[in-house]
Amino acid sequence: MINFFLVQKSDIPIIQGLARQIWFEYYPSIISEEQIEYMLDKMYSSNVIEQELEKGFRWYFISLDEDKIIGFLSYNLEKDEQKVKLNKLYILTAYHGKGFGQLALDFVISQAKNLNAKWVYLTVNKNNQQAIKAYVKAGFYIQRSEKFDIGNGFFMDDYIMVHEL
Repeated sequence: MINFFLVQKSDIPIIQGLARQIWFEYYPSIISEEQIEYMLDKMYSSNVIEQELEKGFRWYFISLDEDKIIGFLSYNLEKDEQKVKLNKLYILTAYHGKGFGQLALDFVISQAKNLNAKWVYLTVNKNNQQAIKAYVKAGFYIQRSEKFDIGNGFFMDDYIMVHEL
């Protein structure tokens, strides 16, 4: 059975380890290892995660049992527009294709409804066809395309995908 439980500040090293493992298992076919290292440092530093937790971002572990963590997700409510941004959804590659990603998306959509959000949105690399297919299956659609300069000569060439509630 899949469970979602809140990440605490003391769990940050676990998130960092999972992120590193998942990114290096999955992303070298999509982006360079140099960009992976840069993005991991930028997005998963202890300071960044702590600040997000303090600002009300919700980070959850995804587990099969209380002791078998298979991934994590994070989202935040943007109150001004009553929308939820799904910032992260990562599952160990050994658990891809087993429906866990869909259950995690269902969880976020349910949480967004509880927050009275009007929609959920996310960004996804245009070359991440596996994720795009999963998001479409969960009711998301591509709203637009954007290229983000993330510094150090790196860019994210993404789709913005939306799920209306």
